[in-house]
Amino acid sequence: MKGSNSRLQRSSSIVAAMLLTVLAAPAAGQDESPQLESLRRQLAEQSTRLERMQELLDQQQATIASLRDAIDEEILDQQRGGTGVGTELFAAAAPATPPAPVTPSPDVTAPPKPVGEAPKPQTRAPEVAQIFAEPTVLTQGGNFVLEPSLQTSYWASDRVTLVGYTVIPAILIGLIDVRRVKTTAGVGALTMRYGIGNRFEFEVRAPYVYTSVDSVSREILTGSAFDNVFNAEGHGLGDIDATARFQFNRGDYSKPFWIGWLRYRWATGRDPFEVVTDCVTRCVGNTTGTGLPLELPTGTGFNSAQAGLTWLYASDPAVFFGGFSYLHSFERDNLTRTLLLGEQEPLGEIAPGDIFGFNVGMGLALNEKASFSIGYDQSIVDKTQQNGIDVPGSVRTTLGTLSLGVSYRYNPTATLNLALGVGVTRDTPDVTFTLRAPLTF
Repeated sequence: MKGSNSRLQRSSSIVAAMLLTVLAAPAAGQDESPQLESLRRQLAEQSTRLERMQELLDQQQATIASLRDAIDEEILDQQRGGTGVGTELFAAAAPATPPAPVTPSPDVTAPPKPVGEAPKPQTRAPEVAQIFAEPTVLTQGGNFVLEPSLQTSYWASDRVTLVGYTVIPAILIGLIDVRRVKTTAGVGALTMRYGIGNRFEFEVRAPYVYTSVDSVSREILTGSAFDNVFNAEGHGLGDIDATARFQFNRGDYSKPFWIGWLRYRWATGRDPFEVVTDCVTRCVGNTTGTGLPLELPTGTGFNSAQAGLTWLYASDPAVFFGGFSYLHSFERDNLTRTLLLGEQEPLGEIAPGDIFGFNVGMGLALNEKASFSIGYDQSIVDKTQQNGIDVPGSVRTTLGTLSLGVSYRYNPTATLNLALGVGVTRDTPDVTFTLRAPLTF
């Protein structure tokens, strides 16, 4: 760069000397006219060369500034523990070798050659350790991601029912029904994602569900002095879903990225109305059975549609992210429940409650390969209705989970992600552990 400036200065000095010579030449005289014309031609040639060199110099300065910006983006991406997008863009934009010093060509009419290509702007959100169901970054166009995952959860709840009346405080005349329910669930899923362009992604997920429930209780309205243990389990294909995601804005590191998504879930798993319930004729007050299913379902039993919006904002050294979602399950009519001895109990129309959810979190890079995330996720489940009215005993439920996660990229195409969820409300699983291992092809 310094050499180009020196040559430009020397050329300017030559042009100035020629200009002084032209000015010092007599205005008239036949003997000096050819010399004057020659000087004028040389002056025009030198001026043209100076303009060409100035254009090349401006191009070199723009290229250097662009390369510096690409280096800054690469350093920023490594600090966030991202997927190396900045590295790929920098490698694609930077020339293989530094540009050679530009020397003025004798042929002033030849067009200038490009000295470099400016790197493409960063338009993808940085990836953070995934702790929620929705990823924070879309798959690059033309890439295929295969993500096996395993999620295990456990929660226990106690229920106390008092049947009787009190004579004085702390003395009950009647029966006490105490139940302890312990649930263990495992979901193994295979997720496939494909990127279309730089701002669209399509995903399909197929889960395999295993659930086991142990219920310890003393039967109500009996004089039993011993606990009864009721165990049920179920396993099989769960509900398959498909999701489409679109990044609304190109974005950069000065404003948030916004990603909208739509999901549709099919009731492909075994639903709660297909399994046999422990009742002889009707489950009224649990007087003819426990009212519990003998085999647990693997699906919800309802088709559903869900829409959501995810946002992400990068602010060194942290990345903030979150989202909102709304799920609607489509009601089913003419439903029946299967009882013992093959009898069917008519239920009519069942409409599950809609679910509104939101979450917020923060990601922090530990180094160029590892990152750490912490966040909170909450879902509000509305009441279930039967034949247009609320089901007796149905209440609005709030599910809150505190999540911690860590992600490690052990090679350019493979990442290991671990997430731990701790329930902060009574109806939420006490602990949830999720392992994801996405592979990019």
